[in-house]
Amino acid sequence: MPRFPRLPNCLACALFGLFAGGAQAIASPAPDALQPLLATMDQRLYLSELVALTKWDTGKPIQDSAREAQVIASARAQAAQRKLDPDEVTDLIAAQIEASKLVQYGRFAQWQAARKAPDTPRPDLNKEIRPKLDALQNQLLKQYAAFQPYRKDPNCPQWLATERSALIKDYLHGQAMIRATGELCIVGR
Repeated sequence: MPRFPRLPNCLACALFGLFAGGAQAIASPAPDALQPLLATMDQRLYLSELVALTKWDTGKPIQDSAREAQVIASARAQAAQRKLDPDEVTDLIAAQIEASKLVQYGRFAQWQAARKAPDTPRPDLNKEIRPKLDALQNQLLKQYAAFQPYRKDPNCPQWLATERSALIKDYLHGQAMIRATGELCIVGR
């Protein structure tokens, strides 16, 4: 029986991984449908910053159950029009709402520690911000429908991690993006 030279453990493991999982070692590129979807989620999180500012100024609570129920009901109605599963759309939109609240609570905590919020213009919540959020929801569902065929792809989590990392601005935003995208890949379900 021929003897092979002994390789250092880390090199042996790397070579084994390369040859044993050859096809899995090289992930396919992300589908074109992913980046616009993530960009829309990112825009939504930017608007969450503005929502936080208006709530800070008015003393309104971050939790707004009535508005959340309205947004989810609207999304469920749009799901039927787009031939999407209403329960999956509910999960997606609920994740967006939770990500938004994560940003709002995080910014409130920062501003409370600093004893002031940033001195930036505050658009009107009902007249300017919410109509933009509603338009983004329509866009988000359209993009989600385009991404639907890729959700069960084994590469989905890697695509998501790579594309999402390019959008992250700070720790809070990163955590919110992780939550916002938590329902996109359904590998193994």
